[in-house]
Amino acid sequence: MKTPKSTYRLQIRNEFDLREAAALVPYLHDLGVDWVYLSPILTAEKGSGHGYDVTDPATVDPARGGREALSELSAAARAAGMGVLVDIVPNHMGIETPADNPWWWELLRGGRDSRMAEAFDVDWDAAGGRIRIPVLGDGPDKESALEVVDGELRYYDHRFPLAEGSFGPGDTAAEVHGRQHYELVNWRRADSELNYRRFFGVNTLAGLRVEVPWVFEESHSQVRSWFEDALVDGLRIDHPDGLADPVGYLADLRRLTGGAYVLVEKILEPGEELPEGWACEGTTGYDALAEIDRLFTDPAGEHELTSLVPVEPFHEMIHGTKRGITDGILRSEVLRLARLVPGDAGLDPAEAADALAELLTCFPVYRSYLPDGAGYLADAVRDASVRRPDLAAAVKTLHPLLDPFLEGGPDAALSELSRRFQQTSGMVMAKGVEDTAFYRYNRLVSLNEVGADPSIFALNPLEMHRRLLGRSTGNPLSMTTLSTHDTKRSEDTRARITVLSELPGEWASALAALNEAAPIGDASFAPLLWQSLIGAWPLSRERAHAYAEKAAREADASTHWTAPDEEFESAMHAAVDAAFDDARVSELLTSFVERIQHAGWSNSLAMKLLQLTMPGVPDVYQGTEFWDTSLVDPDNRREVDYGARKQALTDLDFGAQPAVGADGRAKLLVVSRALRLRRDRPELFAGYEAVHASGPAADHLFAFDRGGALTFVTRLPAGLDKAGGWNSTTVELPEGRYTSALTGETFDGGSLPVADLFSALPVALLTKEDAA
Repeated sequence: MKTPKSTYRLQIRNEFDLREAAALVPYLHDLGVDWVYLSPILTAEKGSGHGYDVTDPATVDPARGGREALSELSAAARAAGMGVLVDIVPNHMGIETPADNPWWWELLRGGRDSRMAEAFDVDWDAAGGRIRIPVLGDGPDKESALEVVDGELRYYDHRFPLAEGSFGPGDTAAEVHGRQHYELVNWRRADSELNYRRFFGVNTLAGLRVEVPWVFEESHSQVRSWFEDALVDGLRIDHPDGLADPVGYLADLRRLTGGAYVLVEKILEPGEELPEGWACEGTTGYDALAEIDRLFTDPAGEHELTSLVPVEPFHEMIHGTKRGITDGILRSEVLRLARLVPGDAGLDPAEAADALAELLTCFPVYRSYLPDGAGYLADAVRDASVRRPDLAAAVKTLHPLLDPFLEGGPDAALSELSRRFQQTSGMVMAKGVEDTAFYRYNRLVSLNEVGADPSIFALNPLEMHRRLLGRSTGNPLSMTTLSTHDTKRSEDTRARITVLSELPGEWASALAALNEAAPIGDASFAPLLWQSLIGAWPLSRERAHAYAEKAAREADASTHWTAPDEEFESAMHAAVDAAFDDARVSELLTSFVERIQHAGWSNSLAMKLLQLTMPGVPDVYQGTEFWDTSLVDPDNRREVDYGARKQALTDLDFGAQPAVGADGRAKLLVVSRALRLRRDRPELFAGYEAVHASGPAADHLFAFDRGGALTFVTRLPAGLDKAGGWNSTTVELPEGRYTSALTGETFDGGSLPVADLFSALPVALLTKEDAA
């Protein structure tokens, strides 16, 4: 199997297509990148900025350059000795524009007798044999806009097919609508009455049944050809938790690709391992991101930062937010589960739905993969029974129905209920935790990141060494990452915010001053807004307003997506404007950023070098070889200035030695030298051994030896500065001669003052000159 030594993620879209990516290959090679990593490239909804709404899996999106451009990119990568990794979306398809999705169009035209009825996940019996499509607006005359035009049913800009023989001269649009295999309904009915599986709560993404052999084959026909024609070397699998049978899917994929390198976008909760038997090389790295962030978080700041925010403990909070999801935007999915409970179970539908919603709420991880993970279901049964004694009997009844192996033994088979429950639990976790609680639990928002548990505040160096050693022996080909298209904040934004853990008293004073000068009216949301602006400062007014509005509505507390609170949002936007227009607020923000900026840069460089040299396959998200202070999407998909990066890399290669400063060239130095070393000297990264310091500032150094490449990084830099620096702290190097990959300096083995090691940068990467 061909495997990458590193990857570089590019967001392919109309504005930056595959041909532009191909033209970038020489720069990526010079940077030290081993494989190019592409966002989804199959044909998607017109204008899609992300590509996860695939409308035609048989073609490479013409708007992204098409198949010919993919061939050009692949040829360019091959010529540079690089591989290609592509993100694919097996769980769902985009259906916002039915006419652009031939699979969905045929389903709507032919109904449950259509061949495509087997491809999509529809509960036909729930709506009298019709698919409910939530597109109608509010008001009593909403159906008056229906028209029959050119053999189609139209509702404003929405177009739908007509079943054969379902219309004739003189028929009204309403009469024609009543004869279709679909029913257009008010958009507000989606959360409780839809009868097709969605991606999370997104009505325009319909679940695909890739467990059906022909559906798998036809939805992967283009993907298969990539490997037959040697265009692509590996795949990233989006949201495997949505699939009916992830284990079977990955086995099918391994056969289809001939055993290619595969990663899964799987969120692992603390202590959770990737299920055994999965035909893949690891995850996309959120677990690594969570560990790295916490190594640079000062545990001493936890109590004071927690006391500043009036919120309940995190795990109590997420019980409420998850239950809000099961009773809200995912109510349709819960009711579908309830309809699958056998009639002889003795549960009335309302009781079954309530108990299932509580079990989903109490589920401690994203999902189980029965019989693997049965213990998580047992934990949910116990917790639901404790929280809701009135449901204890119903929960006990449901337990063996949800886990047939509980009483049927190893030869039991999953029922539709047990399979769908597993598909649904991850949806509830994602929406209730990542997309709601992460915007409410705001003591230190750098910890509120995809794949992380914000209640875990910090990670000590000893535990980090233990985990990295485990990665070296158990998951050497799993990806590591710090920023992705899905992260709530980019790595450099988080690195600066993390400094607050070292300065909780100063942050408390700044927060109080900001709240007084620009009150928002939500004491738990204000820290998120101000911390995020501090982390991304300076940023444009437009970006700040867009982020504030999205974050507040995701929190779903003082305002909501479906019912915006004008008074609250007006105060919130006024506070954002004050950051730009009010001299007092602007000065508060600017001065605080200046206070923590250098420590933030130190954290950024340290986090990056650690991620690039630790066990695993490091990924660099587009543009983050410079400072990148992005916020949540779409902010993190802004255009990247590659011209500036190319010129800066050329300058470095001609001997420039950048200081740590606003231009970001110090980060480019770290990224390029670490990537080149991993690519060109892989033998230096074949093991893992902790390196320890001695002296008064020993806890501020984190270091390891990968087998000839030695990484040294500074942690808790504000505290280090307060203590007077490294002083007499030393690190013991084995005998030999060492060269810095970052500065070219040389060092002899033996006792080395850490201050000498970090004379130019807060990080160091050494190679032993006689390393094999």
